[in-house]
Amino acid sequence: MRNGTWSLALILVTVTVFASAQTSPPAQQQSQEDRIKALEERIIALEGQVRTLKVQQPQPAPAATPATPEVTPAVPVSAQAAGTAVGGGAELAGQVPAYGGASAAAAKVLNPDISVIGDFLGSMGHNRFSPTPTFEMHESEVGFQAIIDPYARGDFFLSFGEQGVNLEEGYITFTALPAGLVLRGGKMRAAFGKVNTLHNHVLPWTDRPLVTNSLVGGEDGINDAGLSLTRILPAPKGLFLEATGQVFRGDSDELFKSSRRSDVSTVAHLRGYRDLTESTNIDIGLSYARGHNELGSGFLTQLYGADATVRWKPLRRSIYHSFVGRGEFIWSQRQQLPRLQRSFGMYTSGDYQLGRRWFVGARYDRSDRAQEAELTDSGGSLVLTYWPSEFSQIRGQYRLTRYAEHFDAHELLMQLQFSLGAHGAHPF
Repeated sequence: MRNGTWSLALILVTVTVFASAQTSPPAQQQSQEDRIKALEERIIALEGQVRTLKVQQPQPAPAATPATPEVTPAVPVSAQAAGTAVGGGAELAGQVPAYGGASAAAAKVLNPDISVIGDFLGSMGHNRFSPTPTFEMHESEVGFQAIIDPYARGDFFLSFGEQGVNLEEGYITFTALPAGLVLRGGKMRAAFGKVNTLHNHVLPWTDRPLVTNSLVGGEDGINDAGLSLTRILPAPKGLFLEATGQVFRGDSDELFKSSRRSDVSTVAHLRGYRDLTESTNIDIGLSYARGHNELGSGFLTQLYGADATVRWKPLRRSIYHSFVGRGEFIWSQRQQLPRLQRSFGMYTSGDYQLGRRWFVGARYDRSDRAQEAELTDSGGSLVLTYWPSEFSQIRGQYRLTRYAEHFDAHELLMQLQFSLGAHGAHPF
């Protein structure tokens, strides 16, 4: 109403001024012109006041538009009562309860990344020394990974097999220690060589090499509760050096056995990495492990290892072609009666990427047995792998194993792997 009154007043003043100007005699023309100018200035001032009032006046609420009535989902009385008990007050249906000052939606941020990886195996052929079922759900790995705080992260991996559940790894890693140190505590795979550090689903084969099964404790390998300390060492330009020292409780299946509290096992690893060209790099490692065996505290088993990995991945065709060559050499010294057993084992392999989803590989194995060094097994494998996507994998492997007892085992192995959820990347 105030805006309408000001506008009407402006119109009446303007009409009166111009009517008076038209009817005034010539003698009064000069005085009328002065009055008109004064009125024009007054009108300009009034217009300014009107604009100011328009800015200060609150905007009317928009007209309500018809909308579909919102249907509130029915909540059982017991659920409402439970929500009231948890939230500490009466809550209406559809409201998100608050926990510790944060909503339930915000609480999801604190949940770890959860993943599940299935490993299904099938086999054909005959192997009386190491038989495997026709079909088996070899492993279902459930992973929980999260950043704990700005100074640490946590990783847990549970392995569900046909024989039960096992904690494969579970540790906390402190990444912000002084002097560039990285400390890890919990149960973990030891940093001995390459294959021992890998989970089953990242192996380039359906099985593990003979040397791993014979000298390094089989599928689980050196996997124990303990502490690990890692530091990057100063090195010449272009060379990456990393040293790792670990101490464990001393129990690793058939390899190490702790008879008393002081029977700990130790592992040391030195890794060197260097880029040879923009498409090729090499990774070399030296390893040492020491622990007591099942014969008692007076009997030691020592392992020495060397590993090398060469990778080729052209930048322009990296999703279509690549090559990875691996090799690992392990020496074992085992104290037992009546004498010290010295054994040696190795494997070499190569994997070439044929296309975006197809890979072909080959592996050669040879290994003495830990407790009977005079017996040597050897073998070879051919592998074909197809990746429908990054979340699934189909692999076929032909494996020939020639045992020391002069028995040849011919087997055809099939593997199907699939992944659900967010699974963190493994060490390079």
